[in-house]
Amino acid sequence: MKNYAAIDVGSNQVLMYIVTLYNGKISGEILDTGVVTRLGENVIENGFLEKEAMNRTLSALRSFKKLIDENKVQSVAAVGTAALRRSKNSKAFLDQVKKDTGIGISIISGEEEARLAFLAVSRSLDVAKSDAVILDIGGASTEFIYSRGNNIVDLFSLNTGALILTEKYLKSDPVKNAELSAMEERLGQELKRVSHPFKDPLLAGIGGTMSTIGAMKHQIEKYDPEIVHGTKVGIKEIDAFRFSLKTKTISERKKIKGLQPERAGLILAGTVILRSVMKKLFIDTVVISDKGLRHALICDRFLTGR
Repeated sequence: MKNYAAIDVGSNQVLMYIVTLYNGKISGEILDTGVVTRLGENVIENGFLEKEAMNRTLSALRSFKKLIDENKVQSVAAVGTAALRRSKNSKAFLDQVKKDTGIGISIISGEEEARLAFLAVSRSLDVAKSDAVILDIGGASTEFIYSRGNNIVDLFSLNTGALILTEKYLKSDPVKNAELSAMEERLGQELKRVSHPFKDPLLAGIGGTMSTIGAMKHQIEKYDPEIVHGTKVGIKEIDAFRFSLKTKTISERKKIKGLQPERAGLILAGTVILRSVMKKLFIDTVVISDKGLRHALICDRFLTGR
């Protein structure tokens, strides 16, 4: 038996999953952890990763390296997503990460990110029995995957996410109606190309926005993936979350059961993205998967017969 790790360096948070494999199969989970570092902070406006954001992320990766060493991890698969794709100084940052921690991070395309999202959902939810739309809302990008059975019909990535929309539009606390309207109008433009070829598809969602909405629905004090995974949330509940979040200050949002304090600033934008997609596609329920890119990476890189 040997231990393996997968790291997802996202625009809003850095996540790591460590498992034990035996005969090419997962025989045990050692840890599943994450740190909000906001690596993509202001990257759209400036075109560069900011020093403080890089320092926060590097600090998180150093702590991950300690866990990797403590658990005698045999091999690590690490990928970076939208913030690293879109910044002009990502190579210098990744060189520093490699020098300080020994962790080599590969920047993946939006399409590859979408493929891994499909792998995460298809291995964790029963989507093979129906046509499905899989939605992954990130900090600086949003991925769409259309699947039929076990096959991908289409996939694409949009350059919009909860972090960049919050930075650009939601500047007041609490948010002003005009700011929210401007953001929703922009989203409407972004989603013009989005449609699907299916009749009554299943909508499955992954990512931090989705898991947070699931936790808020259940009003759980401490996040529990077993409670959140598989949760169904209707459009009327999403409407209610949107209304409640827009009327509260960030400090007030932090008191909402199920909402982790570090997500209080971005959850409104993420909720609005989900709501806009559901309305655009005329889908009234989303099923939440707690699994994500890091889980898919373990399957994709290390499992046999995957």
